[in-house]
Amino acid sequence: MIGGGNAGISLAAKLRRDGCRDVAVVEPKVVHEYRPLLSYVAGGMATLDDLRRPQADAMPPGVRWYQDAVTAIDPARSAVRLASGGELTYTDLAVCPGSQVDWDAIPGAQDAVRAGSASTSYLPEHAPAAWELLSSLTSGTAVFAISDRHVPCAPVGLKPLFLAADHWRRAGVLDEIRVELLLEADRLVDLPESDRELRAAAAGYGVHVRTSTAVEHVDATARRLRLRTPGGTDDLAYDALFLAPPHRAPQWLASSGLTSTSSDGFLAVDPRTLQHPDHPSVWGLGDAAEVDALPSGGALRRQVPVVAHNIAARRTGATMRHYDGYSVAPVTTSRSRLLLAEFDRRRRPEPTVRVPDLARPRRSLLLFDRYLEPPIYWRRLLRGKVS
Repeated sequence: MIGGGNAGISLAAKLRRDGCRDVAVVEPKVVHEYRPLLSYVAGGMATLDDLRRPQADAMPPGVRWYQDAVTAIDPARSAVRLASGGELTYTDLAVCPGSQVDWDAIPGAQDAVRAGSASTSYLPEHAPAAWELLSSLTSGTAVFAISDRHVPCAPVGLKPLFLAADHWRRAGVLDEIRVELLLEADRLVDLPESDRELRAAAAGYGVHVRTSTAVEHVDATARRLRLRTPGGTDDLAYDALFLAPPHRAPQWLASSGLTSTSSDGFLAVDPRTLQHPDHPSVWGLGDAAEVDALPSGGALRRQVPVVAHNIAARRTGATMRHYDGYSVAPVTTSRSRLLLAEFDRRRRPEPTVRVPDLARPRRSLLLFDRYLEPPIYWRRLLRGKVS
C-alpha cells in the first residue's frame, strides 16, 4: 500500500483479515488524522486533538510499516522507489496516497491564507484558523468558495458555512453579514432531494448561492476575488474567505506511467474493478484514483472490500467484484442538524437504510457523524472490518 491514510490502512487491515501474510504500508507521517472532523474544527465543534492519534497506533497488527515517502513507481519492474534511496518490489500494489491542495490552481489564494483573511478546512494546520476567522466576523462579507476539481467530498466544504451561519444567527449578527456561496458545480450536492434541503437551509440564512462559479484569482491585499461565471467574469470583495480549494495528485504519480489523458494526473483505473487498465497488478482507491465518483471517506467502505476481493480474484481467476460509485456527503444545516446524501456515480440515491430518510436533516445524524463515527473509524474501519 502506498499511503497510510483511511484507504491504505483499511485495505491493509482487510487483507490481513482475509489471510494475506505479507502486507506493507509506505507512509512518512507519524500522526494519523481522522480527516472528516476537520470540517467540524473549522466550524468550532471539534479540535485537532479530537482527530489525531499516533500513526503507529493506527497501523494494523502484522503489517510492515515503511516510514518513508514514495518518489516513483516503475510498473514494468513492479518496483516502488523511496525517498530514502531504497526500493520495494511488489506482487500487487495499491496506490492510495491521497490528494493534495493545489494552491497554484487559484493564484493568490495561498497568499490570502497566509495573510489571515482566508482559510480552509482541507489542511489541518489551517482549520482552527478558519473558525477564528469566521466566528470573529460581526459584519461585512463572508465568501465560501467550493471547487469541484478533485476536492475530497466537496459538499463537506459546506459544513463550515452552515455552522458559521448558525453561530452568527445565535450571536445576533447574521443580518449584518452578507454570505456568498460560490460553487463550481451546478448543484450543492449530487442528490436532488438533499440539494433541495441544502438550498432551503441556505435561503433560511439569507445565503446568496451562485452555481457554476469559480474563483480564478485572489487579491489578498485588496481582499477581492476575480470570478469566472456563466456570464463571463465578475469581481467580489470579501472580509472573510473560506476555501474548499482544487486538489491534485502527488507529482510523482503523474510521471509513473499510470495516469491517462483523461485522469488529469490521477491514477487511471477501471472504475468498476479499480484495477489499472494496463498494469493488472496495480490497484487504485481513495482520493488519488480516478474512479468516476465523488471521493469521500464513506466511498472507501465500498472500495476497500472490492479491491481486497479483486486482488485475490486476479490470482485465482475468480469473478471480480464491482464498485458502483457509491459515495456519501454528510452536511450540517445548523449546529444541531445534519443530512446524509448517499448516491452512486449516476447520481441515483443509494441509502444504507430506507427508514428514516437520511437525506433530510436530523439531530440524530449530527450526533452520529460528530461523535459516533470517529470511534467506528478507529475501532472498526482501520481494523479492516468492512464488507
